[in-house]
Amino acid sequence: MINEGDRIAIGISGGKDSLILALALRQLQRFYPKKFEIIGITVSLGFDNFNLTGVKQFFEKLEVPFEVIETQIGEIIFDVRKEPNPCSLCSKMRKGALYDYAKKLGCNKIALGHNKDDINQTLLMSLLYEGRIHTMAPKTYIDQVELDIIRPLIYVPEGDIKGFVKRENLPVVKSPCPADGKTKREDIKQLIYAIQKEIPRVQDHIFGAVSRSQIQGWPK
Repeated sequence: MINEGDRIAIGISGGKDSLILALALRQLQRFYPKKFEIIGITVSLGFDNFNLTGVKQFFEKLEVPFEVIETQIGEIIFDVRKEPNPCSLCSKMRKGALYDYAKKLGCNKIALGHNKDDINQTLLMSLLYEGRIHTMAPKTYIDQVELDIIRPLIYVPEGDIKGFVKRENLPVVKSPCPADGKTKREDIKQLIYAIQKEIPRVQDHIFGAVSRSQIQGWPK
């Protein structure tokens, strides 16, 4: 995932996964034989109740550059277009802003904080809502912008991340999005939790199926 001379933009939402990712990559820099640079980037959707003070202090402590892209994506999605299902368009717009800014800063890779549970949820969302077998890959090349997208946390269960964040008291910022907790992804997450009561290792089983599959982007 990481090569000599890489300049990696870390997508920082302010949530637990992205903060853990920044901390992990910063620690990796200390002993990894290949030298690379990192910079944190947050795409602000323009909501008033999005306080990044703690996140900025966190990056100062890590001695890692951190920048915020100010946008009006939230206003466009909810006030102008009044999207009934806002997540898809919002995701595309946030990615576009992040990719453009990362290129402007001379980055060749973007690191995202998707974890093991996210991979499982995406697989079931694709299967149930789209009728296809697909999920996020560990590494993806976006040829339109000539950027590699890497996901270093995909083998880490969400429960482990929650425990570490609580133990280290990281400055997690709650999402200000009006749709937070009311998405299809949240529905799928709750479905998996329900199944887990009957099949305790269902998360491992789903992820194992992904790992052994022929899904594009996954190691064969």
